[in-house]
Amino acid sequence: MKLLEALPPRAAAAAHHVRDSLRHHLQRLRRPTRRECLWALAVPPAAFVLYLLVLVPLTPGIRDLRKAKIEQPAQILSADGKELALFKRSHREWVGLKSIAPSVVDALIATEDHRFYDHFGIDAWRLGGAMLRTFSGDRQGGSTLTQQLARNLYPEEIGRAPTLNRKLKEAVTALKIEALYTKDEILETYLNTVPFLYNAYGIEMAARTYFDKSARQLTVLEAATLVGMLKGTSYYNPVLNPERAVQRRNTVLAQMAKRGKLAPEQLAALQKRPLRLDFERQEEPQGPAPHFAQQLRKWLIAWADSNGYNLYADGLVVHTTIDARLQDWANQAVARQGRMLQGVANASWALRTNWSADAPLVQALVRETPEYRAALQSGQSPTQAMKALTAQRAFLQRLREDKTRVQAGLLALDPRTGEVRAWVGSRDYAQDPFDHVAQARRQPGSTFKPFVYGAALAQGARPGDQVLDQSVEIQLTGGEVWRPSDGGPASGQPMSLADGLAYSKNTITAQVMQSVGPARVAQLARAMGVRQSPLLPVPALALGTSPVTLREMVSAYGTLAGGGLYREPQLVTRITDGNGRELARFAPQRGERVLPAGTDYALLDMLRGVVDKGTGSAIRSRWGIRADVAGKTGTTQDYADGWFILAHPQLVVGAWAGFNDSRITLRSSHWGQGAHSALPMVADLTARALRARVIDPAAKFEPPDERRFYTPLVERVRGWRTRLVAWVQDRLHPAPATKPSAPPVPAPPPPLPDTAPEPVPPASAPAAPEEVPAQPLTPLTPSTVPQWDQPPPAPGGAWITEGAEPRAPQPLPPAMPPTPAPPGT
Repeated sequence: MKLLEALPPRAAAAAHHVRDSLRHHLQRLRRPTRRECLWALAVPPAAFVLYLLVLVPLTPGIRDLRKAKIEQPAQILSADGKELALFKRSHREWVGLKSIAPSVVDALIATEDHRFYDHFGIDAWRLGGAMLRTFSGDRQGGSTLTQQLARNLYPEEIGRAPTLNRKLKEAVTALKIEALYTKDEILETYLNTVPFLYNAYGIEMAARTYFDKSARQLTVLEAATLVGMLKGTSYYNPVLNPERAVQRRNTVLAQMAKRGKLAPEQLAALQKRPLRLDFERQEEPQGPAPHFAQQLRKWLIAWADSNGYNLYADGLVVHTTIDARLQDWANQAVARQGRMLQGVANASWALRTNWSADAPLVQALVRETPEYRAALQSGQSPTQAMKALTAQRAFLQRLREDKTRVQAGLLALDPRTGEVRAWVGSRDYAQDPFDHVAQARRQPGSTFKPFVYGAALAQGARPGDQVLDQSVEIQLTGGEVWRPSDGGPASGQPMSLADGLAYSKNTITAQVMQSVGPARVAQLARAMGVRQSPLLPVPALALGTSPVTLREMVSAYGTLAGGGLYREPQLVTRITDGNGRELARFAPQRGERVLPAGTDYALLDMLRGVVDKGTGSAIRSRWGIRADVAGKTGTTQDYADGWFILAHPQLVVGAWAGFNDSRITLRSSHWGQGAHSALPMVADLTARALRARVIDPAAKFEPPDERRFYTPLVERVRGWRTRLVAWVQDRLHPAPATKPSAPPVPAPPPPLPDTAPEPVPPASAPAAPEEVPAQPLTPLTPSTVPQWDQPPPAPGGAWITEGAEPRAPQPLPPAMPPTPAPPGT
């Protein structure tokens, strides 16, 4: 009161008003009216109901629930109608309730929801009891089988967090399910969707995984074991925790006896029985093209989401570009060559020779293992951990088998459309799911050289231009010198660009790279198909030092075989529903012009020489392929990677062989060559495709028709001009008259010898040299080397430097006149 009196009049009046108002409300709270009591009782339930109504649109709809009941996975078909894969939500096999042992249903209902047939999705008695026990400190679950089914079917929409919001969503969805499904349908759906670890979903796959039998054949003990896992699959895992699994199984048996599903005398006898498993992990069928299927799945998920379809439930039928015959032959080619190369690797990395415990590489690999890290975390020193692990022969054996496992990849596509015909990502998908076609980035070696020569041709060079085969030294920034070589001294003789590519000459390629510049080469490679991997524009790029994927390289060679038109690799032709109604069609691409047709054909003709006489001549000599083909081998430093890509007018095939760890090689200059590691896979597939007429053996790469409607007129005018110039020269400079001379008297023929003279052997092309990988960079030594950023002018023309203004095509540096061919060529 004293405080109020001290306030100004107006403030004191306001304070008195607030005080009086509070007294009035407090009096009404002490004596509420009947209406106020009814409102107080009605508001919380009304708010609760209102909140439930708000949750209804946030839970799965009626359409989604019906889909879950008739879920149909997407079917992936090859171009010729063969099944490649099924895209399921999970690895399961749906079985009807009549195909499940009755003991499974009895155990499930007795343990999880004994009033299942008496409620409509929510068991109020069980929910209330669970709440009381939870409040008293003993946390209990109150979910019915229907609520558990809702959580299993829609984990993302409902969630698994222990919150009131999740429980309410679960309850709303359960009520919807009860409105749509019968009780038997709910049981059937529940038993076919519940997870049982080890990629086993549903009771059928669980029975096969843990007991090697069908769900129909399960005994009471086996049914109790599987139902007991549902409380916590990992905690009651019978494989890893058999004691816990037995305890939980006996609890389930006791519940069955309590609910009248098991006689008391049977209970005592069954609980004494030991746990007997026949465990076998159930692997999901891979199909003939598993890596292709995984790449396709990523694209299909995005397509289905953007078009309002469910990939795993709507029964989509996806028609792909894969040719089932080519895919099968590709698998066989990779498997056959992989086994052969694995034998070479096993001999090269034997435990007693190169895979010894004191080898630096082996010790480096040991340090990268989880066992080594675990040893360090346990308190061992690095020396102690290394000594303990290398003393274990079994450990070293496992490490050797893992690291020296040969891997390979193969891709085939149609250059006319960009459609992928065969895709093999590794030797065995189950053993190595890593995709060596689309995921692995490896140095392409000499298969990158066509981009160098293509850039030169685009700048005005010709396949017949001569370049001196000489030692090359290119100074780089940082005081290093790049000295590419071919495994021996340079010949010092001139060589045409076509032969330089055919015989994969590093010295010739390096000089061509100096002429055109790395930036133009990288730009052409990106335009032709190497569009995801970064390319470092340095001189060594000429020999394929920037890692790329096999998919990119085959796509780029497809551009070459397709007349200079780039087409993105295509995986799908059309998508239909289960009734055959077409949902989407994907027409072949028209192509993007990235290389002039004339330049493209000239480069393709140069690559014919690789197969006819160069490093890829085994295509003709060993495999007997006579079709019009062009290709290129590739080998990287230390023979870590082997490549070969072959182009036919109707099919481009590329392969890679090596190891997942580039530090591991075949340790062989012969088998490490792309011509011996990768070429056989490509040749095997191509030869079979030609024999089976999958591709036309008579198909040819046709030169481009560059004639225009005015070409005949231009040619006629040129002819008139030539004759006019010749007539004018005859009038201005008449030829002097000369006396006719008598014909020479022929010499008498030589006497015939007793034997025929020995014929002169025809001159032959030089033997195809083995491909030599790029040489490492060496420190700068005192020598006169051309500066890369300011290359010297070449005789007869200036270098084309990076970043220069466009100008007329410049000739490559000539050397000396070509040596006359011997008689008989």
